[in-house]
Amino acid sequence: MKAFSLFDRTVEAFRCLPGVGPKTAQRMLLHVLERDRLGGQRLIESLADSLKKIRNCNLCRNLTEFEICEICNDERRDQSQLCVVESPADIIAIEQASAFRGVYFVLGGTLSPIDGRGPEEIGVPALISRCRNGISEVIVAVSSTVEGEATSYFLSESLKGLELDVSRIAQGVPRGGELELVDGLTLSHAFEGRKGLE
Repeated sequence: MKAFSLFDRTVEAFRCLPGVGPKTAQRMLLHVLERDRLGGQRLIESLADSLKKIRNCNLCRNLTEFEICEICNDERRDQSQLCVVESPADIIAIEQASAFRGVYFVLGGTLSPIDGRGPEEIGVPALISRCRNGISEVIVAVSSTVEGEATSYFLSESLKGLELDVSRIAQGVPRGGELELVDGLTLSHAFEGRKGLE
């Protein structure tokens, strides 16, 4: 059995990143070794620091360096409005769109029995507990995959006993999109979520 060289092991380590195959990993390592060793050193230090210090917020499960993240701590935000998302990447997207001024709860995925993700794994008990403390509206913003649909339904059923307004973000035809290019599931969601013209 052939032993892997340090170069090969490092290429393989780069492949833990999403979308990075063997050629891209090799190109990245060659760039660092041949052209930017200082940048590579900064990358190592920042990554090690991030792995050591960044964790989940105790309230919303977003990534943060603190016990409570900046969003949960921001008194200017509407603390009674809670948006439930799958991942911290969803929070970044929503924040960049400046479309929401409430607080968040990160599930960390969707329900998927095949992958061993049930209600406990996606934090449903913590979500219910959070909703009992000053939350009046929950907006479910998860993907419209089969797992996302099942998760949305499960969340709405789990929150039924609480006095909350529970809604799901609208889904459908993107602005500027042409109907002939939109898939059937998206079109059916667009028809279900239609609203009156003013």
